[in-house]
Amino acid sequence: MDNPDPAIAPAAPGYRNAQFLTSAAKVSQCPPDSGWEVAFAGRSNAGKSSAINSLTHNKKLAKTSKTPGRTQLINFFQVSDSQRLVDLPGYGFAKVPLAVKREWTRQLENYLQNRRCLRGLVLLMDIRHPLQPFDQQMLDWAQQAAMPVHILLTKADKLKRGAAGNALLQVRARLKPTNDRVSVQLFSALKHEGHGELVAVLDRWLTASSDSNAGA
Repeated sequence: MDNPDPAIAPAAPGYRNAQFLTSAAKVSQCPPDSGWEVAFAGRSNAGKSSAINSLTHNKKLAKTSKTPGRTQLINFFQVSDSQRLVDLPGYGFAKVPLAVKREWTRQLENYLQNRRCLRGLVLLMDIRHPLQPFDQQMLDWAQQAAMPVHILLTKADKLKRGAAGNALLQVRARLKPTNDRVSVQLFSALKHEGHGELVAVLDRWLTASSDSNAGA
């Protein structure tokens, strides 16, 4: 992969062109730390892989499973020569030894705080169970790293429109004390709803020059 000038922003990518690039068991195995990267993170049942597949219109791109926590590698998907989407391991996953959970906590923190090409974090939460302790931990890490965060309240189709709208308002109210680096939206992978708002955020992050402010 070429090592582009980080001060020169690329064009907005075509997400339908996304292709699997590689997997890494630890941060040291990630692709070269260059270009532009956006990571997707969330609890094991938040629907990360489904959201990526919905965004790219490729239901086979990111592996999904009915068993929470199957994504235990850092998976990279290339959308251009210098732009990538990253599927982080589902945190809080069950039926995994405590030592493994601790190691992934360390790896996630390392990735979020030290990956220089990471331009933003998409944090997915089940709209029926938002802002769980693990979600707050991810927000704290991102804040420490001055990383913009865009929250997807997934499975919005599980609630009626009015209830979904109220849930969105409640999450925004709880996040109001935080700075303007955090934004929130409704999203449904099943109904393919929320793509436009998500794409607008991804385009802004993946086309921002390194010396610009890529706030949420």
